[in-house]
Amino acid sequence: MEKIKNLQISGSEGKPILLDISFNKKMVQPVVVYAHGFNGFKDWGNFDRIADQFIAAGFAFVKFNFSHNGTSVEHPEDFVDLEAFGNNNYSKQLDDIEKVIDWVSDKDNPYAQYFYQDSIGLIGHSMGGGISILHAAKDQRVKALITWAAISECKTPWGSWSDEKIKEWKKTGVQYYQNGRTHQQMPLYYQLYEDYQQHSEQLDILHAATQIRIPWLICHGTKDTSVSIEKAGALHRANPSSELFTLPTDHVFDRKHPWTENFLPKPMQQVLDRNIMFFREVFETQ
Repeated sequence: MEKIKNLQISGSEGKPILLDISFNKKMVQPVVVYAHGFNGFKDWGNFDRIADQFIAAGFAFVKFNFSHNGTSVEHPEDFVDLEAFGNNNYSKQLDDIEKVIDWVSDKDNPYAQYFYQDSIGLIGHSMGGGISILHAAKDQRVKALITWAAISECKTPWGSWSDEKIKEWKKTGVQYYQNGRTHQQMPLYYQLYEDYQQHSEQLDILHAATQIRIPWLICHGTKDTSVSIEKAGALHRANPSSELFTLPTDHVFDRKHPWTENFLPKPMQQVLDRNIMFFREVFETQ
């Protein structure tokens, strides 16, 4: 098993995207790409343990940090660039995920000899799930989609704010969101709202869901208090061809950060087992 950490490619507005790649040097394999969620990063919850199971099952695995997620090249697991975080938006994330798929699909990629570049699967968690739906609806290179606790609207985290708070946001240019783990006050600049208003059709997740023509597995915890199980139902109704997999767990399938155990929590393992089976079924029939 080969693991390469923190490769750099150019992301939105030229900011770097850090990539991790895990693969088996003895075979050519389908590629699974993972997109993290809001307040997340590629290594949250010791994600290498999840990558290991995909490699053991015969897949290459690529995970990445969105360019404006607030981490840096020097500190890929810490929110040290709050200015980037505040200037993040959905359009930039769509740009990032396209650049990652471009990189995976590039025949001049130094790891191309290990990738079935016509067999790309995409996994997205939470906000990354919404971005993955938007991208998979228009990119024919993606052959299978899995979403974990995906949002159904591009309104994280301001979707539940009052009109008064939105007006105050416009007036001051910034609101703050407290990171529950680090207790940092994370800035959210008003450009996030403006980006949604300017690109509302492009960022319509439920409409994109109706356009998905590839196998799609929707995974969601019934005890999720961050993105309710009703959001999974809305996505499934928008695309009845999708498969809905639910289980009694929370937004992160009982994981936490840091995760120091040498095993995954039971709900995460159940989701992972179903994911591997799903991708195997898809790629073995192609």
